[in-house]
Amino acid sequence: MTMSAWIDTLLFGIYPYVCLTVFFVGSWIRFDRDQYTWKSDSSQMLRTGNLRWASNLFHVGVLFLFFGHFVGMLTPHAWYGPFFTAGTKQVVAMTLGGIAGVMAIIGVTLLIVRRMTDARIRATSRTSDIVILVIFWLQLALGLATIPLSAQHLDGSMMMKLADWGQRVVTFRTGGVELLADSGWVFKAHMLLGMTVFLVFPFTRLVHVWSGFASLGYVLRPYQLVRSRKLNVPAGHNQPARRV
Repeated sequence: MTMSAWIDTLLFGIYPYVCLTVFFVGSWIRFDRDQYTWKSDSSQMLRTGNLRWASNLFHVGVLFLFFGHFVGMLTPHAWYGPFFTAGTKQVVAMTLGGIAGVMAIIGVTLLIVRRMTDARIRATSRTSDIVILVIFWLQLALGLATIPLSAQHLDGSMMMKLADWGQRVVTFRTGGVELLADSGWVFKAHMLLGMTVFLVFPFTRLVHVWSGFASLGYVLRPYQLVRSRKLNVPAGHNQPARRV
């Protein structure tokens, strides 16, 4: 095995599982042992200013990109092949992903400037708060940099290789590393930094994302019966059920 192949195996064959293990196990340990820190630590109460625009642009863009990457990479080609080609999928991903990426990078840039230049917010910021914002900025910049490269081959071949790699990782199949042998360094750097986000996730304020997803269960919770003690309710007659 050549040095290049060994490095690819380490970064794209072993490192993904290290990141996923730390992501899940680390999040569970932090929730179990340090729930007081399980929060977003929003700085909105300190200074509103342009936070609303910056935060909305960042969150909307990043959430769109996350679910877009999740569905795009982990959906087998056989599921959408009868409806549109890989090339069409790539063009759609480049267009919508580019718009979301620009929104997110503008938002995170404003958040970084605000956190670094506002004395009150800077004084209450932890190192991890700044580091994770910088990581997101670099990751978004790398993602946008892949668009001109992808535009040079609109047949969807590179996207298919990246998706196949992701599907092999999550299904514990071998052969994924070899698919990336001819990928450009921008694609590899984008993938590597994306995995690193999962690695540092449990040690930052990002853990509040778990609570956001968990809150969706509130909508699907069962009804509860609520009875008033001040009313004389005849025996065997229940008050109408309502949500609380």
